[in-house]
Amino acid sequence: MNLRDLVYGLYSRRVERKLDVAQGPKHIGVILDGNRRWAKAASSTAEQGHQAGADKISELLGWCEETGVEVVTLWLLSTDNFDRPSGELVPLLGIIEDAVTGLAATGRWRVHHVGTMDLLPDRTRAVLKEAEQATHGIGGLLVNVAVGYGGRQEIADAVRSLLYEHAGRGTSIEDLAEILDVEHISEHLYTRGQPDPDLVIRTSGEQRLSGFMLWQSAHSEYYFCEVFWPAFRKVDFLRALRDYAARHRRYGA
Repeated sequence: MNLRDLVYGLYSRRVERKLDVAQGPKHIGVILDGNRRWAKAASSTAEQGHQAGADKISELLGWCEETGVEVVTLWLLSTDNFDRPSGELVPLLGIIEDAVTGLAATGRWRVHHVGTMDLLPDRTRAVLKEAEQATHGIGGLLVNVAVGYGGRQEIADAVRSLLYEHAGRGTSIEDLAEILDVEHISEHLYTRGQPDPDLVIRTSGEQRLSGFMLWQSAHSEYYFCEVFWPAFRKVDFLRALRDYAARHRRYGA
């Protein structure tokens, strides 16, 4: 351990001691951004950057467990990412499949897929379904893996599901329009039954949501971190929690 690591370790423990875990976020959404830029800065390939990002996930989940977080949503692949060249997309899907399989194999976390299955290859679909089934009865931290996820797509899918449900009941469009409210749509989101995220973290310095959990993040707090995702440290995570704790949430009031 070098001097820099020692200093960061001491600082990290100092920040952690001052945190009030009881007042911390219960659901954290994370936009894992900056894998390719990290790789470029390290003279590595995009695939190596994505692998380094995947290797960081278990560390993050461990930090979440230590600080009382109950739900984590990880944005691993957006619907827009399918426009990437196949030379990058195919290895990335393989890395995601291995990462999800690895999370399930630990037996520590309950894995739940959020996103559309329609765009995903058969193997990726199978891996996601197997991970959900294998971890269904596990308590503790719930890990949403957002693969093939887009916020607008989620809302469109929720409305479509709502319409199909009421069509099956024989409800007319006019009658549905009379009773429709936000809760009806919430009940058909990928995250139905879960609390909305209290805190959304995005790494890499970009200050936008890019469509992440558009519906659920209406009252979320946002934290934008300059560091690229593969270089994200525990001290960066704790700083996000400290920043969250210092805010007064008004929920629009």
